Amino acid sequence: MATDLGELLVPYMPTIRVPRTGDRVFKSECAFSYDSPESEGGLYVCLNSFLGFGREHVERHYRKTGQSVYMHLKRHVKEKATGAAGGAIPRRRNGKVFLDLELNRDFNGGDYEYEDEAKLVIFPDHFEIPLPNIEELPALVTIACDAILNAPSPYKKQESDSWEEEIQVSKHARSLTQQENGVRIPPSGWKCAKCEMRENLWLNLTDGSVLCGKWFFDGSGGNGHALEHYKKTNFPLAVKLDTVTPDGADVYSFDEEEAVLDPHISEHLLHFGIDMLQMQRTENGHHTDNHVQPRVSDWEVIQEAGLKLKPVYGSGYTGIKNLANSCYLSTTMQVLFSIPEFQRAYVGNLQRIFDYSPLDPTQDFNTQMAKLGHGLLSGQYSKPPMKSELIEQVMKEDYKQQQRGISPKMFKALVSKGHPEFSSNRQQDAHEFLLHLINLVERNSSGSENPSDVFRFLVEERVQCCQTQKVRYTQRVDYLMQLPVPLEAASNREELIAYESKRKEAEENMRPPPEPVRARIPFTACLQAFTEPENVPDFWSSALFWFETFEGLETHSPNILKNIMDTFLFVIYKIAFKNLFFLCATDVSIDVPDFLDLNRLRATGLQAGEEELPDLTPPIVIPEDTRDSTTNNSLESPEIDESSVMQLAEMGFPLEACRKAVYYTGNMGAEMAFNWIIAHMEEPDFAEPLAVPTYMEPDLPSPSLPTTSALDNQPPEESISILTSMGFPRHHTIQALKATNNNLERALDWIFTHPDCEEESEAMSDTADTEPNDNSFSNGNAHSDSSLSPDQDLSSPRVRDGPGRYELFAFISHMGASTMSGHYVCHIKKEGRWLIYNDHKVCLSERPPKDLGYMYFYRRLSSC
Repeated sequence: MATDLGELLVPYMPTIRVPRTGDRVFKSECAFSYDSPESEGGLYVCLNSFLGFGREHVERHYRKTGQSVYMHLKRHVKEKATGAAGGAIPRRRNGKVFLDLELNRDFNGGDYEYEDEAKLVIFPDHFEIPLPNIEELPALVTIACDAILNAPSPYKKQESDSWEEEIQVSKHARSLTQQENGVRIPPSGWKCAKCEMRENLWLNLTDGSVLCGKWFFDGSGGNGHALEHYKKTNFPLAVKLDTVTPDGADVYSFDEEEAVLDPHISEHLLHFGIDMLQMQRTENGHHTDNHVQPRVSDWEVIQEAGLKLKPVYGSGYTGIKNLANSCYLSTTMQVLFSIPEFQRAYVGNLQRIFDYSPLDPTQDFNTQMAKLGHGLLSGQYSKPPMKSELIEQVMKEDYKQQQRGISPKMFKALVSKGHPEFSSNRQQDAHEFLLHLINLVERNSSGSENPSDVFRFLVEERVQCCQTQKVRYTQRVDYLMQLPVPLEAASNREELIAYESKRKEAEENMRPPPEPVRARIPFTACLQAFTEPENVPDFWSSALFWFETFEGLETHSPNILKNIMDTFLFVIYKIAFKNLFFLCATDVSIDVPDFLDLNRLRATGLQAGEEELPDLTPPIVIPEDTRDSTTNNSLESPEIDESSVMQLAEMGFPLEACRKAVYYTGNMGAEMAFNWIIAHMEEPDFAEPLAVPTYMEPDLPSPSLPTTSALDNQPPEESISILTSMGFPRHHTIQALKATNNNLERALDWIFTHPDCEEESEAMSDTADTEPNDNSFSNGNAHSDSSLSPDQDLSSPRVRDGPGRYELFAFISHMGASTMSGHYVCHIKKEGRWLIYNDHKVCLSERPPKDLGYMYFYRRLSSC
């Protein structure tokens, strides 16, 4: 038989490889679907590329590559027989199989056992060779199979490379055994079981002992009883009690001697009666009084806690597993794939995308988008439990309809690749992730439908010189509106003033604070604040031909819609500046309407009687580092409030950016400077040293002579130089910068997604490049359908237009003190009913908290 197997594999030996250092082995997930070894058809791992494929997709890979030999992995899962010892280690049939396989279920409770099966399969005849077969197989094949079975997860390796100091998951987290000793930990009043210490207390996750520490980072008091307990029992994991919040908790591994992550921390704490969602830190972030209170705020309301929500299953009702703070990604993708254009672009073109995917589909954006969309919409991964399972659960008095959801590890690894924040395990802002994803969609939609067109709109900005009353109109591209929260417009202002008075009084007298009062803000007030004119400091007036630094010279009336987009998205900017040192989320309720009319926000353009500002060349600005030394000596250094600079620098902003912010806001304090930073963070020279402008008066042209270029329409020369140094034509780079508001990163994406503009650009003269195109969107408002204008200039951004009546169909809510922490949940309206998507759980919503949302999505009414 050995000879027969050896001869059978001889033709395929040149294609069989042994994984080397750096090779990624995908043995837990299909490249095109969410099939795994636990799926009915198992998983096929190519012995050449080490990619994994489900039964439905392995034939495609065989036809495309000619690779014939695959390792078939199958995991058989079943409940333990009655009488099996609880907490026993799951039984395996082959000892070396799947040593590092990531499970799709939680087997820590000891209720399941599993058997792993591996075999070689040779296509196209599906000839099977059971493993292990050491004596009968060629040595190369045996070594390759063993290396594949023992290869680490590709995602663990990537996380280590992308963020070397990232806290790692404990090796004990998955297999931790917890004692059934009846221990229940109260929400407050803790003290060490062996002394009277009430600070620096640690809960052992194996037996529930509460003991004091001494060994950890903060050096706080303690007698080291938690460490002594470990030395006696070898119970490895402990959690610091005063860090338990809905956001997570600090976990320490005595065995690994470092801080670790525990993906199952909520279940481990619940075993001892601690519900993470009911815990919160005190206001100052410390628990010196050992007091953790139940949280009765937006956590329960947004997640509809306490209600018996009915799970739903099927197409469009598939949840997404949380990969340790990945809910910002899950909620964003759930909403995007409820939009018809995204469904059509990726799921509607599924077979074409898969058939034309590259040899490594794990690194192809369109493939992974199609895979995620199909996973959410197909219903294959959202099936109700069998009737027999329900009966058994009821008999056990453990009626919980389990929803597994899909794991977005491959998708997250791809879209976050190279990004310092999204590639980490930290919580991120869903708003920022959406813009990042739109950039990726734009970059990968060349030659095909771009679904992000549904969000794109033009903002017409009007600038008026207060002295001459002359105006200038400019346009920029955007994808969402960021609405401010005018607290002064609160409908319960008197109640808020009374609460603030009571809070200060309680703080002075060291009494417990009163029950918080949530500000109620009318949505119309947010929209009004968004469109209010504002002063523009340091704006160069071509009418006066001079820079004016005093406030009030120019007024800037922004955010008027040049077109009405298909899908309207706005973000409620709830983050406030508190005590000049940190940001916090404002607790507000906004009466967001179900139906919205944006027609009143349509841009009007130049009005009768208005006179435009002349197009004149500005004075020449000489950078600080290129001035003549005598000139530098004759200039006084700008006065900058260094205390405000240091307050901003302590928040993590670059020092030079802080200096510029304080200077350009006239030394009016850290809060004003912070607002300047937020508005200028994405500028290319954000962190460059401050260069105070000087003006060469002898060379100023006569104000009566118009120049050949419009000041505000010509991108900065340094930005043009950066893009042209990459090999792009000058005309093409100017168009890209104009279309993206001079944002270098977005301009680069625009160039890649508008290749057709290059030929036309090269035919244009330098003079034509710098002239504004006033007619590019002249017909935009004339189209009543939701389509791209056929008369739209090729160099202009693609925008859609139509009636302005909308209906709310989805919103994303955030819980926590900052958008960089806490938890995200989304509500989506489908088939006339609201649903809540909370990670892997999808249920009918009983009370959708529309007034507490963060990002709101509106769809144009089809009847308009």
